[in-house]
Amino acid sequence: MPPPRCAGARSYTAIGQWSATAPQRALARLGARVVGVLGVRVAPSAATIRRVIGLVCPGGLAGLTGADPGGAKSLAVDGKTAHGCRHGRTPAAHLLAAMTGDGRTVTQLRVPDKTNEITCFTALLAPYDLTGVTVTADALHTQRGHARFLVEEKKAHYLLAVKANQPGLHRQLRSLPWSEVTARRYDRERGHGRKETRVTRALTVTGLGLDFPHAVQAVRVLRHRTDLKTGRCSRQTVYAITDLTSHQASPQRLGQLARSQWTIENRLHFVRDTTFCEDHSRIRTGHGPENMATLRNLTINTLRQHGHRNIAASLRHASYDPVNRPLDLLNIP
Repeated sequence: MPPPRCAGARSYTAIGQWSATAPQRALARLGARVVGVLGVRVAPSAATIRRVIGLVCPGGLAGLTGADPGGAKSLAVDGKTAHGCRHGRTPAAHLLAAMTGDGRTVTQLRVPDKTNEITCFTALLAPYDLTGVTVTADALHTQRGHARFLVEEKKAHYLLAVKANQPGLHRQLRSLPWSEVTARRYDRERGHGRKETRVTRALTVTGLGLDFPHAVQAVRVLRHRTDLKTGRCSRQTVYAITDLTSHQASPQRLGQLARSQWTIENRLHFVRDTTFCEDHSRIRTGHGPENMATLRNLTINTLRQHGHRNIAASLRHASYDPVNRPLDLLNIP
């Protein structure tokens, strides 16, 4: 029952309380079962809600409620651990998600225990038509098999970060003649108590013997940050690799793609942690952790589709009329 998520409910108990106090009109809109000759609608109990959410197929729910990536310019892939569901020797659920560049979550899946995100990358993206979409991911997914899967099977593009987990490739990128590169882009931002300058350089690497499938351009992003309160300065250099040609992606576009990968942290993971207190949730059994995370994704998608930029403020707005506003947002007649 997703509407209470739009009203700010964070637990089975809270959703059950919303259900128990919902008027007949709201229960009818939700399709609650009818009892007796008078046609009285009966709300599901908190126990029923807990049982259903714990048993529903996570992949099916994520696919049903997620956004369609078709036509999206970019798709960021990143994982997050729901720390609150750790219990005894049972590890916390680690969830791998995909989000479009405009902030819509497409899908997610739970990474099986005793493995990592790498094994789930293709399973996450396989059901979707990604023709022409540029998929971005952090250095963990800078895998040759991932690159071949995206370009050869999905007809997509990639921009993958390169760090020390790929020492040979990282060393090759660092040794390129970056000081001589004329294709560059400067971006300056001020906000959140800091000032940041990013310099993006791009270099065509075909014919240079770079050992990575379909690699066409290498990217270096140099980030300078100044804390406006303390005056402290920091500098970070990020390397990436892409199959996009210089005609398909300028340094400006490559900088935007790199930025879209960073924003999945701010627009999805950070929101679920701070606004929905995901890391404090004690939902642990069955498929509860991943399905509740999917309902949080649905809420964020729904609010953004209606033009809400501040998720916390929009949840407060919905909570002032917790019966009608959530159902209206979800277009439930």
